[in-house]
Amino acid sequence: MKRSRSRISASPVLVGAITAVIAVVSVFFSYNANKGLPFVPTYEVKAELPSAASLVSGNEVRIAGVRIGVVSEVKAEQLDDGRSIAVATMKLDKSVEPIPEDSTVLVRQRSAMGLKYLLLTPGQSSEGLPQGGTLPESQAEETVDMDQWFNMFQEPVRRAIQKNLAEYGGGFAARGADINTIIADLPPLLRLAEPVGRNLSSRQTDLRGFVRGLSQAAAEVAPVADVQADMFVQLDRTFVALAEVARPYIQDSITEGVQSELAIIRNGPRIRPFLYTSARFMDALRPGARALGESAPIVANSFDVGIPVLRSSPQLYDQLAPTARSLRRFGESTSNNTGLDTLIRTSNILKPLLRQVTPAQNVCNYANLLLRNATDATAGGNAEGHYVRAVSVLPSIGPNAEGNPSSGIANGGGIIPPAGGVDKSFLHSNPYPNTAAPGQSTRECEPGNPPAEWYNPGGWPNSVQIGNIPGNQGVQTAFQTNAQLNWVTK
Repeated sequence: MKRSRSRISASPVLVGAITAVIAVVSVFFSYNANKGLPFVPTYEVKAELPSAASLVSGNEVRIAGVRIGVVSEVKAEQLDDGRSIAVATMKLDKSVEPIPEDSTVLVRQRSAMGLKYLLLTPGQSSEGLPQGGTLPESQAEETVDMDQWFNMFQEPVRRAIQKNLAEYGGGFAARGADINTIIADLPPLLRLAEPVGRNLSSRQTDLRGFVRGLSQAAAEVAPVADVQADMFVQLDRTFVALAEVARPYIQDSITEGVQSELAIIRNGPRIRPFLYTSARFMDALRPGARALGESAPIVANSFDVGIPVLRSSPQLYDQLAPTARSLRRFGESTSNNTGLDTLIRTSNILKPLLRQVTPAQNVCNYANLLLRNATDATAGGNAEGHYVRAVSVLPSIGPNAEGNPSSGIANGGGIIPPAGGVDKSFLHSNPYPNTAAPGQSTRECEPGNPPAEWYNPGGWPNSVQIGNIPGNQGVQTAFQTNAQLNWVTK
């Protein structure tokens, strides 16, 4: 057992996988908690409401202040007479099944910010509402929201009440002695109040029925007293927070509220296709979200690499502004633009020449060989200076040969024979050799690179040779790199 635990704890991959599974299951249950926990049987009924009153899916259903379920769906339905009502689907605990069929429902306010819940009041009927049954609209009570209750007093009345409170406060201020005098004079007032008390206790006054009605009202309110008390506590905090932004933001929002509702009514049907399309998009996005789990380590590694880069970015940003200003001045300069245009024209003129000449160095390495030979020519020397190396070459002598006047090209003919053989003179000329340039018939480095047998005795062609040497002499010269051997002209 110890060995097994140590192996599990020593595997970061296994620990991470278990943690990820737990997190996914927790998110799943949290997301679906408002619609009821999965695998838990429920008692589903419906209720017709004259108005949804901002009731939404996920709101609680309560009986006497106790949560017994949730509202799973709220949708609109049009009656035969043209009126529209709201139909709320409730998922209730199996413990309350069945509820009496004459039960009533009422949308109540839970908080000052508009959160609602559905109050279900069981009736007295012995017949229960079956699974999937519906409470008719006649058994739904009319909802009165807190904003409607606060609007009971119109603005002129509210201003008058505020003024009265301010004046009464000023009237009672520093009047302690006078109040004591009033208390001392109360006995005569109480004697006059005695007949009033008899009238209140009379059967005709029915004070008992009034108190009994208050008691019934208090009994109705008692189950939700804690909720209402908490609501008023939260109201104080809410109004304190709202007071800081009441003007002009909330005031403007109330003023523009009607126009906003009208805009929503106009644009709602247009937005609905967008919402449907968004839902389909999210369904299509699910495979990508699953694939994101596999690519998450790569993304995390990119963040690890990117953080040091971002930390050094401010230094780059500091240099970008002056660099951009310099580039702007450079671009706005007339002389610079004229010079750039001249360079572009020069480049276009030189481009054909360079395209032909460039391979002589980029492929055949002739410039390097020329510099090497020039260096070798003056490499030898002593304390007095460098030697210049020279090799004497005696031209051939014969008809039209290089060593005597001629009337045509050298094309054989007898000449002074070398020791041990017969020599003949033939013109060999290649004024435009192949240098691996574009457009040439053969890609080769021909100058200074004839076939090896031409250097052997008797190997020199006994005929006039004008133009390129037959065959491909290759691109191999000396001191070339692989890049030069593989360089291709375009």
